Amino acid sequence: MANIVVVGPHPDDQEIGMGGTIAMLAAQGHDVLLLDITDGSPTPQGDRASRLIEAEEARKALCPPQELIAAGRAKPVRRLLLDLPNRMVEHTVANRHKVAGVYRAHQAQIIFVPHPEDAHPDHLAVTKIASDARFDAKLTKIEMPVPPGHMTIGPPIYPRWLFHYYCSHLRRPADPTFIMDVSAFMEQKRRSIEAYRTQFGMNPINAGFPDKLSAFNGYFGWLIGTAFGEPFTSKEPMGLTGFGALPL
Repeated sequence: MANIVVVGPHPDDQEIGMGGTIAMLAAQGHDVLLLDITDGSPTPQGDRASRLIEAEEARKALCPPQELIAAGRAKPVRRLLLDLPNRMVEHTVANRHKVAGVYRAHQAQIIFVPHPEDAHPDHLAVTKIASDARFDAKLTKIEMPVPPGHMTIGPPIYPRWLFHYYCSHLRRPADPTFIMDVSAFMEQKRRSIEAYRTQFGMNPINAGFPDKLSAFNGYFGWLIGTAFGEPFTSKEPMGLTGFGALPL
């Protein structure tokens, strides 16, 4: 099983872009950590306290059933707040090293980050930070900051895979490298989205967003012959050992 870090500029970005995949990976037994770079506050209807409560509710919604966790067949999704300032995230060496410290602490093998084409400055900065931190995490003879809530971190590591998920403020069509079938996990994804009440329930600008997101995921599911799908891109090729997983 893999150690996975899903990096989000703000709480709700990971859930929007790949909530179904997060739930699926956790149910499969992978160790999934959601890394929130900021707390996402303030917003028109939300503050720090409400955003933190919503993020925790969303995390719980994506966790596997308790019986799977109790049986040791799955692990709960975890969440870590790096706490950089919302709306003012900057690509700096210090911030790269903070994220690299998280990769070492989690011994991350797979990283998910937002798609690099976006209109939100925080998203652009976070993708650059998280991508560069992948390289920094492997550097020997350099100490990385210990993440919040940790006493120590692990040895240098170079996460093998980095994938991009779509949670963009740029109105451009997604052009994925691959699509995850998340049909069995869309209910969990929807609950995680609806947990962000100040974002999507109380904010009239985002009225109807959960339904629009379901339509988006329905389109990508249609492309692969399933009910729902989540799109991803990769700059590096992935190898196949056969066609067993491909619908024929």
